[in-house]
Amino acid sequence: MRFYVDQLGFEEDFQVEGWAFLSRGACQLRLGHCPDAVPMSKAQDHSWFAYLHVDDAQAMYREVLEKGVEIWLPLADRPWGQREFAIVTPDGHRLVVGQVLA
Repeated sequence: MRFYVDQLGFEEDFQVEGWAFLSRGACQLRLGHCPDAVPMSKAQDHSWFAYLHVDDAQAMYREVLEKGVEIWLPLADRPWGQREFAIVTPDGHRLVVGQVLA
């Protein structure tokens, strides 16, 4: 949870046993404590878990770089009409951030 709050700019809305509810703008995340889950580092090809649509991918990219977030794919304009980059969370999940290009 600290990664999402401290490095990705989410706010903690509330917690209940085993769950944290976070938000950043219209994006909401529910993070669950799953001690028996297989770590994402063991499932490299299947660790992509979310796509966040943003208005300014370049600004978000600069923000995460400044906070030392691990980049999986650098910012680039993709042939499918998105400006995208991808990060790796501390537990090995990959999260893609993108903006629709006009």
